Amino acid sequence: MAGQMTGAKMLVQALRDQGVDTIFGYPGGAVLPIYDEIFLQNDIRHILVRHEQGAVHAAEGYARSTGKPGVVLVTSGPGATNAVTGLTDALMDSIPIVVLSGQVPTFMIGNDAFQEADTVGITRPCTKHNWLVKETDKLSETIHQAFHVATHGRPGPVLVDIPKDVQFANGTYTPKVKTVTKHYAPKVKGDIADITELAAMIEKAQRPIIYSGGGVINSGLAASQLLRELVDATGFPITSTLMGLGAYPASGKNWLGMLGMHGLYEANLAMHGCDLMINIGARFDDRITGRLDDFSPKSKKAHIDIDASSINKVIHVDLPILGDVGHVLEDLLKVWKSRGRKTNKEALGKWWAKIEDWRAVKCLTYKNSDNIIKPQYALERLEALTKDKDRYICTEVGQHQMWAAQYLGFEDPNRWMTSGGLGTMGYGLPASVGVQVAHPDALVINVAGEASWLMNMQEMGTAIQYRLPVKQFILNNERLGMVRQWQELLHGERYSHSWSESLPDFVKLAEAFGGKGIRCSDPADLDDAIMEMLEYDGPVIFDCLVEKHENCFPMIPSGAPHNEMLMGEADTQDAIGSSGAVLV
Repeated sequence: MAGQMTGAKMLVQALRDQGVDTIFGYPGGAVLPIYDEIFLQNDIRHILVRHEQGAVHAAEGYARSTGKPGVVLVTSGPGATNAVTGLTDALMDSIPIVVLSGQVPTFMIGNDAFQEADTVGITRPCTKHNWLVKETDKLSETIHQAFHVATHGRPGPVLVDIPKDVQFANGTYTPKVKTVTKHYAPKVKGDIADITELAAMIEKAQRPIIYSGGGVINSGLAASQLLRELVDATGFPITSTLMGLGAYPASGKNWLGMLGMHGLYEANLAMHGCDLMINIGARFDDRITGRLDDFSPKSKKAHIDIDASSINKVIHVDLPILGDVGHVLEDLLKVWKSRGRKTNKEALGKWWAKIEDWRAVKCLTYKNSDNIIKPQYALERLEALTKDKDRYICTEVGQHQMWAAQYLGFEDPNRWMTSGGLGTMGYGLPASVGVQVAHPDALVINVAGEASWLMNMQEMGTAIQYRLPVKQFILNNERLGMVRQWQELLHGERYSHSWSESLPDFVKLAEAFGGKGIRCSDPADLDDAIMEMLEYDGPVIFDCLVEKHENCFPMIPSGAPHNEMLMGEADTQDAIGSSGAVLV
């Protein structure tokens, strides 16, 4: 479609051109022409959130669970500034988001007009790229470029700021197929000589480990399948970052679990003791590495990543391979197979025997109770009762998030939505709304802590309005659990402001919004209460009263190397004996 049209109509047409079916937004004066055009069409669904931060997190949930870009529409000034936390969250976790913000008319920019903010200046550090469109003729092409930038290379958020007069004015529409995007063409094919060198390293490795990250999931379903083929064909152990869960199935025989600050004992020690580390789509963030000088000191390191700035940024690697994970894995498998599918099987057998010793420590052991619900037990029961369903899991941020990563199993990519890099409390509820919009017939559960959940609780109104049956599974310890844990272990048990003395009645709160509230405090009643939550066909707030002072283990203390862990109830004496690691 081409021809003359208003900027507002042009924007809606560009979204159609991009295959957009859903927008998350909140209206205001600077975007009313766009909202008028939305009213006049039926192709694109608009979800009215209750806060602009919620809009971006909902779009993140939509994007993460579908692989398609999430779209947000906000007004000028506070509408745009309220979106900044979500933009930064999406940038840290490489989530493709397109935010469309209204702006005061071009002739008023810089005059401190009502609801004016320097949106492009404010959001420059928290987007891949942003644009201020001052000419209607350039609007549609800019929107097409925005989608291209958000979804190519390392995915991430972009923003297009659109003054109100540009929305009213007429201009010529540029279709997607005529938009020039050659100026941003990230390299997707890896260097074949480097890939061949990696194949040779695989053949010789005695103690290998594959370290996968969110980049595998961002690359698409084919990349996850290729990763599984590589792991199964080589017999190598595999671990993952928080953002990479589901790329390789939790039930897979080579799965070591998540690594890092609250990762599994066997995963961290395998990373420490390996002689070949293959990093596939991860960025060596500090929650993985611990103290940098002691991170995986004995290994040759290969790093596959589409973002050149991530390679050698934190950890120096011996073999960098710049390219899209899916393309590189496809070529790696071809090269390795053509060379005879060789691995050092004898050494690999000994390596697995050592890993089995570490697994025998059973680092997720905890002391259960007949009288009070332990958070680990709550998640074990949630896993048992939902694992065979068409399930998507979101989380807030804190202890519950780490327990969810430890005790819930993810068999497929795009089923796990959490805030990794930024650690944004308040992420999970709006993200679950976005996931449920994208998958209306699926079971969507947000595992939450009561403190995080309260940060964006207003989005329950969105869930009710759009009849989204999201389940809010709150592990309520009446504490800022992770803050309290650090205060106990690292700050002399000085619990400075790590609890609230005025929590709401979550059952009454659910009813006030128009949903269902369930409270459970007895382990004997837990299964029945979870089933009641699952069987209810609308939004539920499940208030699960859990042990107030339970700590999340294993834990690498801040500043410690990644092979030194606090172990909780696990048999630490056996752990020391089998690994040689010093446990703090």
